[in-house]
Amino acid sequence: MADKDDAHFLHRRPDLRIIGLLSLGHLCVDTNSGALSAILPFIKAAQGLSYSAVGLLVLVTNATSSLTQPLFGYLADRHARRWMLPLSLCLAGAGMGLVGLVHSYGAVMFLLVVMGLGVAAYHPEGYRAAADSSGGRLATGLSWFSVGGNIGVALGPPMITYLVVTHGMGGSIGMAVPCLVIALLLLHVRARLGGPVARMRPAGAQATAKSRPGAMVLLILLVTVRSWTHLGFSTYIPFYYIDYLGAGPQQVALLLFVFLGAGAVGTLIGGPLADRWGAKRFIVWAFVFSAPLAMLFLKTGGNLAFLFLALFGAVSVATFTTTVVLGQAYLPRNPGMASGLIVGFAIGTGGVAVMLLGRIADAYGVPAVLWLAASMPIAGLAMAALLPRPH
Repeated sequence: MADKDDAHFLHRRPDLRIIGLLSLGHLCVDTNSGALSAILPFIKAAQGLSYSAVGLLVLVTNATSSLTQPLFGYLADRHARRWMLPLSLCLAGAGMGLVGLVHSYGAVMFLLVVMGLGVAAYHPEGYRAAADSSGGRLATGLSWFSVGGNIGVALGPPMITYLVVTHGMGGSIGMAVPCLVIALLLLHVRARLGGPVARMRPAGAQATAKSRPGAMVLLILLVTVRSWTHLGFSTYIPFYYIDYLGAGPQQVALLLFVFLGAGAVGTLIGGPLADRWGAKRFIVWAFVFSAPLAMLFLKTGGNLAFLFLALFGAVSVATFTTTVVLGQAYLPRNPGMASGLIVGFAIGTGGVAVMLLGRIADAYGVPAVLWLAASMPIAGLAMAALLPRPH
């Protein structure tokens, strides 16, 4: 009987409506997360904060959203908690929406912690629900779910900037509106979100499958390298173009839009390719191209630089969903925790990278930081080649 159920699961077509709704929720959650960097200058000016105080807000927010994700993944593995998805949307939206209305540093930090908890809670449960709705096309389904987050991160800064510039600090409340709408829609379809945890293999095999902690550690290290590379570029490209190349803010904004937007496209393309080629093979080839494309961007200018940056952004982010799928294969009994570890480390290690790369920039300059970040995928390629294939 189990074999028949597993065959039905593997051949079932993805539920695109559910995946689309989950992706919209992912977009709303990560829009609030992405808006943090853009609203911090307004908070600093309004409350007269030091740069150290602003940095502490970023550290606390990242720590909250990254370190708690494995815990929420563990809870998602034990039982499908359908209510966690709308609740996490409300927390993320309320945290960012109310942050412009408070007037004390402690209240700001509390609201950002609330937002961080909402971001952390949505990802493991969202990945679990999206995987269960993907049928036998797991990487494809999760790529559609992930692209919502990629788009949300890119939309966050212009959205919060428009709200605050147009309506004052109180305009931040507008960030909560999309979250509330999607939360209500998820409540409406909650009965379709509570199926069995998605699996990489038939349940009969999964019941006796063993976790592979060594492979998972290696995969986490690979995700760390990818995170340092991507966030190193997205953080220091503006400084490189403004301080060293004399570019204007409009050109920098366009560069970041190209870089982050290409990542969303890469996520959509990467899922089907990983389903066709296999997770490990796809990751290896993505890392083969990452370092050369990043270095070509640094060596060229004009339209060629835009082209190579777009290709680099697409290739570097294309493996995001595939690493989540591979992590679930290495921890077959705990797919929610696997996604929490992968996504959590992708966020948490990025904050450490920005701090360390900043010290390097102070000592050796921003170009040295970008060349270091461009070289990191070489180490990632070595790790990818050592990854064991999933059973």
